[in-house]
Amino acid sequence: MDTFPDLGSLTDQELKDLIQNLTEEEIDISYKRRILHGKIDILRAELVNRLRKKHEGGEDVITGADVQRLTDILSGRAGADEPTG
Repeated sequence: MDTFPDLGSLTDQELKDLIQNLTEEEIDISYKRRILHGKIDILRAELVNRLRKKHEGGEDVITGADVQRLTDILSGRAGADEPTG
């Protein structure tokens, strides 16, 4: 992350340019965020469909391993490199 400039040393044009650059960056980040949220929604829908099929087929939807993994996550013991899913 860039350091914030000394605003008093900027000319009016430099200030306008900085505002424009940051506005464009925000638009780009917002677009990427919307794309990521869309992908997450698609993945969650797929997971829900799979879990629904398992439940309808009589399979366990949540296992003891799932409960232990959730317990580890909530207690802060889960490592960042552990597989999920």
